[in-house]
Amino acid sequence: MKGIVFTEFLEMVENEFSYEVADKIIEENSLSSDGAYTSVGNYDNKELIMLVTSLGNHTDTPVDELVHAYGKYLLNRFFVLFPHFFDSVTNTFDFLDTIDRHVHIEVKKLYNDTELPNFETIRISPKKMQMIYRSGNPFACLAEGLIEGACEHFKEKITIQSDIKPDYQTATFTLTKVA
Repeated sequence: MKGIVFTEFLEMVENEFSYEVADKIIEENSLSSDGAYTSVGNYDNKELIMLVTSLGNHTDTPVDELVHAYGKYLLNRFFVLFPHFFDSVTNTFDFLDTIDRHVHIEVKKLYNDTELPNFETIRISPKKMQMIYRSGNPFACLAEGLIEGACEHFKEKITIQSDIKPDYQTATFTLTKVA
């Protein structure tokens, strides 16, 4: 998993909770990286799972909720860090269509060693879309947070019906624009 996912997670923990909490969740886990991440490095996804689990223990917050909140946070950071990926889109559906067709292609050009999830979109009607998430990593709740963050960024009222499989590696999200 790309290091930016780790560095941004720890930044969120520092901003939302405290530097001390970020330090604690690193120290209490046996991380092969020792919690030293660079945005361009590659790290075991199990380390992120350990960090989120520890954060949940410290904050009495379910892991799913934390991962979902991180997805929203991460999307906002992507808009700041990579604005060129979003120049051509003006709404949530168009943005979601670009993830596999544009964003991930560009990411692969820069980091051909990275493992990316698959986001398949199906336009059912002008007001309804399905997005199918598939990944080797159990982060469907993160994908759901990314989608919700996109809706907020584009200031669109969209309901999201989530069908997340128990392994968190596959999910179907049905998005419906509210009039």
